[in-house]
Amino acid sequence: MDCTQCHGKHYQQPLVCGKDNCPIYSNTKLFKSQKLEKQEFLGTPPTVFVGRFNYPKINVGIVTTPEHTLNAEIYDDPRTWGKNKLPIEQIVDFRSALINSRFQSEVKFNNTLETTQLIALTEKPVDTEFSLFKKPHYSLKSSQIESPLGASAQLKQAKLTENPKIHQKVDYIYSDTDLKSSQGLNILYNKGFDENFLSRILSVGTLGVKKDRKLVPTRWSITAVDDTLGKERIKHLKQYPEANPTLFTGSLHGNYYFILLFPKKWSYELFETYLPNTLMNPKAQLQTTTDHEFYDGRKGYAQNCVGGYYSCRLAITDKLSELHRQASILVLRFITDEYHTHLGVWVVREATRIALNNKLEFSSTEELLKHTKKLIKEKFNINIEQFYKKSKLLDFVTKQRSLFEF
Repeated sequence: MDCTQCHGKHYQQPLVCGKDNCPIYSNTKLFKSQKLEKQEFLGTPPTVFVGRFNYPKINVGIVTTPEHTLNAEIYDDPRTWGKNKLPIEQIVDFRSALINSRFQSEVKFNNTLETTQLIALTEKPVDTEFSLFKKPHYSLKSSQIESPLGASAQLKQAKLTENPKIHQKVDYIYSDTDLKSSQGLNILYNKGFDENFLSRILSVGTLGVKKDRKLVPTRWSITAVDDTLGKERIKHLKQYPEANPTLFTGSLHGNYYFILLFPKKWSYELFETYLPNTLMNPKAQLQTTTDHEFYDGRKGYAQNCVGGYYSCRLAITDKLSELHRQASILVLRFITDEYHTHLGVWVVREATRIALNNKLEFSSTEELLKHTKKLIKEKFNINIEQFYKKSKLLDFVTKQRSLFEF
């Protein structure tokens, strides 16, 4: 059994451990929520959720609070959660209170999606009347990619009780049916709309050329947004001068990051290390997954580090864009037992951003590597030399000479 490779893949039945449902991702001891005991109510939905099973006929959910709620956006705001380092327990409380009021839909646009799209596009959550076929079923499920959800119910009808306010720029991109989704995503991101909002509106089919617009499962839309935005930034980074040898360090919810910048052309490698006797690694030995790309980028999906690869890369490319620098970047992520409940891939993105605020420059690559080795030995009692030897990026950085060196 290797949980670090499986990640509870529901489309793989049975799982590698022989179980039909992953015991790690399916439940959490922190789950607690006041249950809704009625089928009609007024809620304030902060987000939407698009499932991926039975594609192309899939579940679409309006994710709502069980009652009218002021500032309901905090229930789906990873940037605020990360910036303020809200504890896992508080985030689980937020998510376990939400109800995924779902209905089935074809992936191509149809009239049943109109209300869902308006809720996704609004600047602020709008009050909505809900009618369900049955009372919600409560069972908190976590995921490596999406944020956890606490309850679900079959939706009979949803009706907005107020006019949704859509930002002028968002409405412009939504109305432009000749604009590619990648262009729309980058325009809105540059205008200050965060990746969480962008993955939401991409998932409900409000971006792209008209004939290509369709629903995108939330799991896919999160990674698609991170990947699309990151690629656009990488194109511009390649025009910048090379950074000095630099180390960034930081952590969030037991995810510790060591981000090493080397004065070379753009390349990127991520090592994710699961410490022994933790949620995803019940074994007594370290478990490590890794993916990388060189200057020309990847040819395929990062199968080992999955969505975290792209979330981490986006945060790094944002920082390099701010610094007007490019670099070869080695990222070492250590996952400890402090991270006892999966909250979604946003943790990777926000932990990386926190680390990128703590900077230490060095006079040489050798000093950078030596100092990082010392820090990791002191923190985790791990000899990082084993990863240095496995690193394809580090092998290239330390051995490949440029024309300027001759």
